[in-house]
Amino acid sequence: MDNTPCLRVSQCHTQLLRKTLQSKGLLDPTLCLLKDSDETILLPLLASCLSGLDLQSLKAIVAPESICEIVWNQSPLPSKKSKRWTLGNKLQQNLQELVESHGEGWTEELKGDLPHSFHRHGDVILLGDSCFSMPLWGKMDAQQLWSVVAKVFGAKRLAKMSQISRNGFRSPAVTMLYGENSWVRHVDNGIVYEFDVTKCMFSAGNITEKLRVAGFDCRGETVVDLYAGIGYFTLPYLVHAQAGHVHACEWNPDATEALQKNLVVNGVSDRCTVHQGDNRKLQLCDIADRVNLGLIPRSEDGWPVACRLLRKATGGILHIHQNVTSPLPDTTAVPANVDATGRVSRKTADREVWRLWADDTARCIASLLKDTTGAVWITSIQHIQHVKSYAPHVHHIVLDLDCRPS
Repeated sequence: MDNTPCLRVSQCHTQLLRKTLQSKGLLDPTLCLLKDSDETILLPLLASCLSGLDLQSLKAIVAPESICEIVWNQSPLPSKKSKRWTLGNKLQQNLQELVESHGEGWTEELKGDLPHSFHRHGDVILLGDSCFSMPLWGKMDAQQLWSVVAKVFGAKRLAKMSQISRNGFRSPAVTMLYGENSWVRHVDNGIVYEFDVTKCMFSAGNITEKLRVAGFDCRGETVVDLYAGIGYFTLPYLVHAQAGHVHACEWNPDATEALQKNLVVNGVSDRCTVHQGDNRKLQLCDIADRVNLGLIPRSEDGWPVACRLLRKATGGILHIHQNVTSPLPDTTAVPANVDATGRVSRKTADREVWRLWADDTARCIASLLKDTTGAVWITSIQHIQHVKSYAPHVHHIVLDLDCRPS
């Protein structure tokens, strides 16, 4: 495909602008983004939608000195489908040659045991647990096997995740396969996240919420992040939302170590106090303009803490994360809300469930605030944000709840 229109952007703003273009229907979903140089990335655009592109508004959401311009790429951009096909076939070809060099035959079972998906963190490829499980792989020289896999992926290190531990910290059960150092570096929206991939998880699915937080104006505010992790939301509050000070609470010592490192790496450690341990024992109150409760599947244990933290005189905003389950539609009843074809509007039905949950939460928080302060509070639903689908009929939702003393 020649002469593909692209938005050439600074590498640090790739995720932000990609999400913006995607939400406006301007990004070509069939093509991969392309590294243009060490500092810039090409985002493929739909030629038919160029007339709807407001370049000035895009430039306004990034730093003034950042690159954000339309270019016409003369060479073909790889399609997502062809890229996956090429990578998978190259891996199969190289591993088949390796297997046959050991006097073994290549089978359909071995082909099915190859990875179908993976996560990339810098020069590390993180494989899932549903690959390389057949006994033959264990009989081969590990260094030789994993070096072949790493080379195909263009990686220097390989790791494999088996499951999430139930130690209360949601630590990943990850084994390094190739390479020794397990610390990785991930960049989202110009923010650097460094963590030990064998001890901490990185939730890429929260990118939309991190971008939303980055768009807040928190200048002069004191923010408390009750479930900070490695800094998923703490860092956007500090780096982009310009919070005056953030109190970051985290009980996992491995995540706390990464959080402390990330505060220094991003140059914001002077505006953050880290509290390691159970946030229910936090010795703070009456200080917060905003409290982030970013724990799923539910964050109810943190609600009394958040109510105690809000400023008694002026109140503030709670950002409450929750996995909200939508009931299965009753096909025997006549649906109250149907679309033009007579089918239940699933999206509308989901939003009604989210609203009911938000109403119940607002009433519960008002009651907790009254118990905490002895005064009557008004809790108002400011916004309900869908983050992602967590499972069938289960959605990760964020409620922005404005809480003010009456």
